[in-house]
Parts: sequence; structure tokens; C-alpha cells
Amino acid sequence: MNWHSKATGLYALSDGKLGLAGIVITPTDDLRRVQQQVIGAISPFATPEGTAAAFAPRPDGEEIGAATVDYVKGFIGARTGQNYNAHLTVGIGTHDFVETLKAEPFESFPVRAVSVSLYQLGDYGTARKKLEHLHDC
Repeated sequence: MNWHSKATGLYALSDGKLGLAGIVITPTDDLRRVQQQVIGAISPFATPEGTAAAFAPRPDGEEIGAATVDYVKGFIGARTGQNYNAHLTVGIGTHDFVETLKAEPFESFPVRAVSVSLYQLGDYGTARKKLEHLHDC
């Protein structure tokens, strides 16, 4: 597979006083194909009634946010295939900090995967618990 792409900018999502920041990656046909393969592999386990119990627990013991659960419930279709928003999550910060970061100039750079693993998501869609190492690139 061609695991080469390009970082094109930053994104920011707000959740009250917090914000999630990430780097936008140009989706490639290979990335979309892998996304569809993962969806196909997990579809027997998916349920539209998904709850916070499906996520890796937060380290502080707090509940997984409703925004995270709703995002994942609506992911297939709305955020897959041609709608795929390939990205690298950078982290969580205050809303103001994340918005300031996003407003800074961004210089594109090449991106290449060195390995691929499957994770159980945590709050804010973060890769929280490694389930399987899939491939060294």
C-alpha cells in the first residue's frame, strides 16, 4: 500500500471550555480502502444503540462524553468513503488555546505511516487502548 500523504492544515473541535486539535491529512485511495476494510471487519459487532460502555474508560473515571458517543454512532456514512476526514489527533486543550493554534500559519508537510494498529477509542475519539498491531509499513 501507498502510505504516503500530505498534512494540509489544522482542525479544531469545541466541546464547551475544551477543544480538540488535529492535523488534517489528504485522504488517499489506499487510506479509504483501509477504512472500508476496518468497517467491514467490525460491522458484525456494531450496534446503533452504542453506549459509552463501548469506549476505553477515561483515566480520571469520568463518563465518556455524549458528544463522543454521538460522533461515533453517526460515523459510518457521514464520515467514511468520500466524506473521510483523514487526520492525526494532536490533543486536547482549552478552547481558546486550540483556536489560537488553529489560527497560526500552517506549512504543509509529507506524512508517511510507519506502522498501523487498531485501538479502542477513548473520550474525544482518542486512541486509548491498543487492541492489535496490524502492519509495519
